[in-house]
Amino acid sequence: MQNRSFEYALLGCLALLWGSSYMWIGLALETFPPATLMAIRVVLASAVLLLIMTFQGMGLPMDRRSWWLFFTQSLLNSTGPWLLLAWGQQYAGTAVSSVLNSTSPLWVFALSYLVLRRGQFPGGRQLTGALLGFTGVVLIIGVGALDSLGQNLVPQLAVFFSAALYGMAALRGQLFKGLPPIVPATGTLVCSSLVLVPLSLLTEEPWTLSPNAVGWTSTIVLGLACTALAFLIYFRLLSTLGAMGTASQAYLRAGVGVFLGVMFLSERLDLETISGICLAILGVILINWPKSSSSVKSTTAVK
Repeated sequence: MQNRSFEYALLGCLALLWGSSYMWIGLALETFPPATLMAIRVVLASAVLLLIMTFQGMGLPMDRRSWWLFFTQSLLNSTGPWLLLAWGQQYAGTAVSSVLNSTSPLWVFALSYLVLRRGQFPGGRQLTGALLGFTGVVLIIGVGALDSLGQNLVPQLAVFFSAALYGMAALRGQLFKGLPPIVPATGTLVCSSLVLVPLSLLTEEPWTLSPNAVGWTSTIVLGLACTALAFLIYFRLLSTLGAMGTASQAYLRAGVGVFLGVMFLSERLDLETISGICLAILGVILINWPKSSSSVKSTTAVK
């Protein structure tokens, strides 16, 4: 990469978009049920990205293999984890769900040894960063959040597995390397729409709803910013920072939540939270620290 600082800025932007999505989802859920909200979210994002592709004279690939890749990615990146989170968080609790959902970088590290070639394995520095970042998230949310760990085991496992799906998605998303980010972003969201729209129609009767202005505004922001724009950034970062680096934004999301609370809810920072934010940032820095030239040479030799 010629300009790593720009990619790190995009990583922070992605954490801001996905970290703020919890706030927008909370506002939208007051008038939209979960499946309908997610369906509108992906349909709106898909429509915007398809419109941009049309103006740019681009098109989605039409071969069966590409659409199979898009569909599988959608199950790992959006449809699967969103449904698991929507169900699991209701019973597992928000705090412990936030901790469990932040384990995606650890999943990326573990799964890398199953799906990557030897020369592509993450190293000790990245593992240290992943552990520090996770510790930071626990401190930000509060160590007391772990007190309920294991009490609602099945919902908690659902949330935990959603983080595993995010980890798989980050690794598998590198199959789209070489394509413009808008192509896999659009294809993935179109496939999510094909699953979530029928699910919404069958289970929640959205035509009977009467959403208010706050609900519509939150849903539009969620679709345009937290989905369409976020997916563009996500697939770009998979090509530039890699799976582990992109997944590290999970640690920054907790800090974003704290920042929004301070800005809009007049919440105060305590020493534990500040320490957690510092650890989370340090973890992200270690994960994304560029390899030395000697390390790159040795990796090339192994290949």
